[in-house]
Amino acid sequence: MAMKRQDTDAIRVLQALEDSRSSVRLQAALAVGSAPGPCFVDTLVERCAIEPDFFVRDMLTWALTRHPVSLVLPALLREVRSERAQARSQALHTLSKIGDRQVWPAITRALLSDADDEVARSAWRAAVVLVPDGEEPGLATVLATQLGRGAQETQLSLSQALVALGDVITPALRGATASPDPLVRAHALATQRLLRDPDTGFEAAIEEAKRTVALTGAPRADDDTCVDR
Repeated sequence: MAMKRQDTDAIRVLQALEDSRSSVRLQAALAVGSAPGPCFVDTLVERCAIEPDFFVRDMLTWALTRHPVSLVLPALLREVRSERAQARSQALHTLSKIGDRQVWPAITRALLSDADDEVARSAWRAAVVLVPDGEEPGLATVLATQLGRGAQETQLSLSQALVALGDVITPALRGATASPDPLVRAHALATQRLLRDPDTGFEAAIEEAKRTVALTGAPRADDDTCVDR
């Protein structure tokens, strides 16, 4: 009898995750996280791919982190290859919250340069959390290829990811400051400033960098100021 009641409760919660009211879905995700069970994992992951409400998505991620990693990771790793951008983004976000480095091979260059800004931002944040010791310079090199990309919010996310890696990003940033693209140069200069002074606001850093780029113009082909000696 108790088992049948548990099954009924689980069905009710699963149905609530699809309710038209975001408040009901939020409470259902909270309930799942408070009393996790294997029967919920696939539905939670599937819901992450289509859930329109940010706060509900965040609660879905929390609920997934409450389940055994062995059950959750396979489902999330399938999602990072999904054709749906939100599925990829939310799966990457959840992987970053779980923090299990065994999934590092799934953080591919394709994801780090995904055409969808939200997916790319989630991949950058996940990569910084999951990168194995010793592979930070390689990650910095890949992330630096995205400098100058997108609106200010996207550029801030990339700068934060790079700065989180520490001084290993210095060579990649130095190279980017010699780029023929003024957007790349400005973003690299702003990131350098954030690395030196983390308390600097990104908006101020990027505006100063743009002024610097405008005043200095394009780098000369024979300019060796950015070459290590």
